[in-house]
Amino acid sequence: MAELNGVPVTPDELKALALVNYGHFTSMRMEDQHIRGFSHHLERLARDCRVLFGQELDRQQVRDYVRQATAGRDGAFVVRVTIYDPDLELGHPGARAEPKVLVTTRPSGTWPMSPMRVQSVPYMRELPEQKHVGLFGALWHRRNAQLDGFDDCVFTDPELYVSEGATWNIGFFDGQQVIWPNAEVLQGVTMRLLHQVHDATSLGPVNLADLPRMEAAFATNTAIGVRAITGINEVEFPDAHPILETLRKEYEEIPAEAV
Repeated sequence: MAELNGVPVTPDELKALALVNYGHFTSMRMEDQHIRGFSHHLERLARDCRVLFGQELDRQQVRDYVRQATAGRDGAFVVRVTIYDPDLELGHPGARAEPKVLVTTRPSGTWPMSPMRVQSVPYMRELPEQKHVGLFGALWHRRNAQLDGFDDCVFTDPELYVSEGATWNIGFFDGQQVIWPNAEVLQGVTMRLLHQVHDATSLGPVNLADLPRMEAAFATNTAIGVRAITGINEVEFPDAHPILETLRKEYEEIPAEAV
């Protein structure tokens, strides 16, 4: 299923997304017509539309498009809303844009997802605070990590301070509190919600040299929930630390919003 501004998208309309690759998006796990943190996702789309296109996004219209595209579907699946202009040309990205709303869906995984091992790599996404469609660098490093025998990659700055994963946020537990890296990252909706409901939480610098003193590490996004990280490079973490179950329980108890 793929609808652009409420009607089935055509191959020609998808060309710009594939060939020009300029836009932004958000992905959301829908369960029985409800989305946890839906208002945060709409806020992200509106904010990023101002940054990338200089335009105000009609949040109610986006909600209507999502509601229409998913009407009658039960169970859990992932909804992605992508904002882009099908008429934007590669040679004239500075032209006045008229961004449109593409709604697509895909199957969701079963929670909790299996633990993963990740490899660190010095890298920062362009416009790290925006969820844009420019994923080449992240996927390049993810591919290389997988070729090296890992499941994914996590980014650091040149001084080896941890920031974020390829498509997820990373958190740590030091035995007393959950620590989210205070680097330039995309503040994921799942991370934001957990920050709100888990009292013993802080933002702080986390260097690769600090990892041996951490009791647990985990990844979060709307598709994976809270996923255990059992290794970063050569440093190992447990896959069943109590903090992981606590965070999963707190997250799943957050009321989901009706679309």
